[in-house]
Amino acid sequence: MARNDSRTLRFGIGIQGGGGHWRDPQIADGAASDIDSYIRLAQLGEAAKFDFAFIADSAYITRDATWPFLSRLEPISALSAVAAVTRHIGLVGTMTTSYSEPFTTARQLASLDKISRGRAGWNAVTSALEGVARNHGHDTLHTHELRYRIAQEYIEVVTGLWNSWEDDAFVRNRETGQYVDLNKMHTLNHKGEFFSVQGPLNIERSAQGRPVQFQAGASDAGRDLAARFADAIFSDFASAGDPAQAKAYYQDIKGRVKAHGRDPEKVLIFPSIGPIVGDTQEEADHLYQESSKYVDIDFAVKYLSRYFSFFDFSQFPLDEPLPDLGDIGKDSFKSTAEYYKRIAREEKLTLRQLALRAANPRGGFVGTPVAIADKLQHLFETPVVDGFIIFGALRHASAFIEKVVPILQERGLFRTDYEAGTFRGNLGLDFPTHPHATPPSPSSPSTAAISALESLP
Repeated sequence: MARNDSRTLRFGIGIQGGGGHWRDPQIADGAASDIDSYIRLAQLGEAAKFDFAFIADSAYITRDATWPFLSRLEPISALSAVAAVTRHIGLVGTMTTSYSEPFTTARQLASLDKISRGRAGWNAVTSALEGVARNHGHDTLHTHELRYRIAQEYIEVVTGLWNSWEDDAFVRNRETGQYVDLNKMHTLNHKGEFFSVQGPLNIERSAQGRPVQFQAGASDAGRDLAARFADAIFSDFASAGDPAQAKAYYQDIKGRVKAHGRDPEKVLIFPSIGPIVGDTQEEADHLYQESSKYVDIDFAVKYLSRYFSFFDFSQFPLDEPLPDLGDIGKDSFKSTAEYYKRIAREEKLTLRQLALRAANPRGGFVGTPVAIADKLQHLFETPVVDGFIIFGALRHASAFIEKVVPILQERGLFRTDYEAGTFRGNLGLDFPTHPHATPPSPSSPSTAAISALESLP
């Protein structure tokens, strides 16, 4: 059925790990470090007209780390390879603001943006594991409050470096011999509380101006940082099963965005979901139960412990209600740790139950194609989301694309083709005007080049 609303759903797809457990015969057993597995999922998403492919990351392992983390590709390297065999899908990589240099991050992402012709995205995270700190020359993990103070300055520096060149600075006029207009180069000269960065960046802006910025804003500090800087926000409130909480979060974020002088419609909110599609509800339930066979309890407990800085849960009995965990996890994955502590307390879950829920969450998207499409539409139109990121086994992602996406397209909720040649354009986001530039005329080289890329098939 036709819709008059110009707002449409957005979709991303997680491409890390091959989309499933290493024991699943449908994926490569070394898929987490196999670029062909990443490419397969990215191309699956692109064929379905998804907006972006996403890679999470962590730079710390121990002997207790679970298999997906032990050997995995670094995001920028992997996405550069994916960029060479895709044309439209956005490419979002996770990089920390806590233990890396903003100049290096700015240059790597700007390079990916040029390689992909305007399809790069940055998931900016504040590292939440103490081991990451020790791998980067620090003795302890920064406190939650300090991590977000660092992140704000870090993002300001990276954005400033991405503005080193105006869009039409590189003239490259063979007849006159002028390669660049140096009046359109801008040196940052940043000296702040945490960083001192001169600049400028030694790479020009891309067809989309600069990479699309993603963040996960759940805590108060995280929400405010995301509302200040992000183009898109990861939030699992809408997939956690509490409609009132999801709506409150959505309205809170949009309100904060507006308070920062930004357009709330240009900051998109995405929960992650793991849909399991069956022709009947009974079949979907069976498929979910079948997916649990690869998850043993040792794996599940280790998976849960990561959200609590690898807290040793083995000291607790598996089949007794968990005791109060106090402030464990307060400086790790804070919002996630608080969520698991809350549901353990409210539902009187045992360690076994909580761990299995963390390692193989059922979620609210196990059902028939129509039932799942109905729920996605309801959440989108309420509204409590702007789109969804699809994670999970390759077979389930394929079934979602084959059986649910056509229903959403028929209802006018999702595109049938890409609208633009850049990631930012396909998300419906504005081109970021350079802070030092005068508005270009319609016939200017930069505008013509951008228009040409935006109209690529």
